[in-house]
Amino acid sequence: MADNKQNVGEPDRSRVSGSEDYEVRYFAEKHGLSMDQARDLISKHGNNREKLDAAAARTKNH
Repeated sequence: MADNKQNVGEPDRSRVSGSEDYEVRYFAEKHGLSMDQARDLISKHGNNREKLDAAAARTKNH
């Protein structure tokens, strides 16, 4: 399902849509990850941005 760009605000900002390339790309670039690494994290940890940011930080430290 496409991301509804009219539905913005905190609930939308707190999630990363794994089906939207631009969101995955932003998340990957933000954390210095490849697109595949970013998608793997989204698959493993869900789309909660806070949890994904923490998981990405742990990934970079290993």
